[in-house]
Amino acid sequence: MLEVKNLRAKFPISTSLLFKDLSLSINKGEKVLLVGPSGSGKSTLLQIMAGLIPDVIEMPIKAEKLNVSDSYGMVFQDPDAQFCMPYLDEEIAFVLENKKTPQQDMTDLIVHYLDKVGLQLDDQHISIQHLSGGMKQRLAIASVLALEPEVLFLDEPTAMLDQNGTKQVWDTLKKVSEDKTVVIVEHKIDHVLPLVDRVIILDETGAIVADGKPNDIFSRFRSKLYQYGIWYPNIWNDYARQLPDYSHYDNSHQPIITMDSFYGYYQKQKKMHVDDAVIHRGDWLAITGENGSGKSTLMLAMMKLIKTSGEISYFLSDDINTCDYRKMGYVFQNPELQFITNSVHAELEHSLKNSDVPPKRFKDRIEAHLKTYNLYHVKDHHPYQLSVGQKKRLSVATATIADVDILLLDEPTFGQDAKNTFQMLELFEECRKNGITIVMVTHQPEIVELYATKEWRIKDGELMEILDLSRLEENILKDDMYVY
Repeated sequence: MLEVKNLRAKFPISTSLLFKDLSLSINKGEKVLLVGPSGSGKSTLLQIMAGLIPDVIEMPIKAEKLNVSDSYGMVFQDPDAQFCMPYLDEEIAFVLENKKTPQQDMTDLIVHYLDKVGLQLDDQHISIQHLSGGMKQRLAIASVLALEPEVLFLDEPTAMLDQNGTKQVWDTLKKVSEDKTVVIVEHKIDHVLPLVDRVIILDETGAIVADGKPNDIFSRFRSKLYQYGIWYPNIWNDYARQLPDYSHYDNSHQPIITMDSFYGYYQKQKKMHVDDAVIHRGDWLAITGENGSGKSTLMLAMMKLIKTSGEISYFLSDDINTCDYRKMGYVFQNPELQFITNSVHAELEHSLKNSDVPPKRFKDRIEAHLKTYNLYHVKDHHPYQLSVGQKKRLSVATATIADVDILLLDEPTFGQDAKNTFQMLELFEECRKNGITIVMVTHQPEIVELYATKEWRIKDGELMEILDLSRLEENILKDDMYVY
């Protein structure tokens, strides 16, 4: 049994308690889902129950009782945080070595665990850093399954996966966890619900407000869940009903980026190709496709952050052959790649210093963005001290704070609760109505359905299909679109 009794915890730089006399017990074999708004302490609670805090991660905690497991595996929010080896096959081999697995058995076992999470590659000896975010998540899950632990702690293990990949991973986890205790933090709950037999709701202060069977929790506390901004079945339908009608907004149809026989490269190999395409001012372009199909590569190529060939023209300045990066806001899939200062406030200030915004407007604009992205209470924190969801919001805030013509966003809603997701989408729509072009990589079909004006479908490094999406009222999500 896992148990914490009268738990108190506090971040070293915080003046308030994260948990105040929290008590929770989980019986052997139970499958428990923890839900709550961003910043409610879900990930921290997982790490405490696993024993990582305070044994590995220093954090002041106090508890009357703290029972943790001696045999556990944990999948972190950020998969890069748990890799020990540089290559994919070596990562699983490292786990097997620690289990004293004979070397002659390792090759077949590596294939076995990779197959379980749907990660089939021609060459397993590939650098982990060359994997997409979704492929890294699959590898992290595979390495944890190789431990064969008694307890699984899963912190948003499918956040970067496409719809098919998400279903596949949860189907696998359901099969391999029948005799295990499983504690899950997850925003994408549709495929999780068949696995869990208990749901616990935390509020924004880290207090437990409900604990019970999934059907009971999601029926009795539906309004409370919406109020807290917590994902629940069919929340997109509830959200869609209160959206204003955007169908009458007409973009300018002026090109802002054109591509002709355009290629993006990794290590001299062609990884992405666009034959002929145009992005117009005021578009909301959704880039979709399976994990590893080349979506992020396309974004990096458009920003000239990797080697390219062919023609790409930017209509952001008088000289179409010049890309004025001050007019482009970019959000990486991994937000940590773009942080360069020592505080949240300083990150926003730095973005303004490299823009055309007059210095006299800095203070008001920074204050507004801190509040808009729910970062005001952590404005003095180092960016690396933020949760994954907060890091992502900060990366989006740094991209939107300047006066830009185009926003390129690589999965900006990853790791967000419903409240922050909806608020972010509405902010992007306001930007679009003001003539800013939105280019967004997303695995969320509801975003495409409700907001996108165009969709580019990517497959195997090729732009395969360009869809012009109508924004009509009959396009609003149907109640029976998703079955739980």
